[in-house]
Amino acid sequence: MSAIVLIGPPGSGKSTVGALLATRLGVPQIDTDEAVETRAGRTISDIFVQDGEAAFRTLEREEAARALALEEGVVSLGGGAVMQEEVAEAVRDSTHRVVFLDVSIADAAPRVGFDASRPLLVINPRASWTRLMNARRPTYEALAEIVVATGGRTPDEVTEEILDALGLGER
Repeated sequence: MSAIVLIGPPGSGKSTVGALLATRLGVPQIDTDEAVETRAGRTISDIFVQDGEAAFRTLEREEAARALALEEGVVSLGGGAVMQEEVAEAVRDSTHRVVFLDVSIADAAPRVGFDASRPLLVINPRASWTRLMNARRPTYEALAEIVVATGGRTPDEVTEEILDALGLGER
């Protein structure tokens, strides 16, 4: 089995669904946002404030490359990771199964909370999220083998749909 890579905007459920998928499949899960925070010993918000977005993107790119080198497992990429050409290319060039978790602003808002932990969404969060999503959607769609809508659904329901779509259901 190759790895399953989850992509999508903030609030789409990549971390939660990734953990459920990994548990169901009995494989490791890597959440690149968590990996960046662990490596830096700080939150993503603190990295943005103290070092700037460029420093964060460098760490994100390095952690994404490390995660995408997995032969099996579940990789939850940060929402903006695939907007870096090196990461998008690594995803395209891999044999991994790529799933775009799609979500609307109405469903993402309660999940994300639009607080200071989301540095790109601090100023006018709804408009910022919508602008990010509009810019990122074509990349998400181009990279994905499967698109799964997460709005109004439980993480278990989303997980089941992904497993079924990948032919891995009933595990």
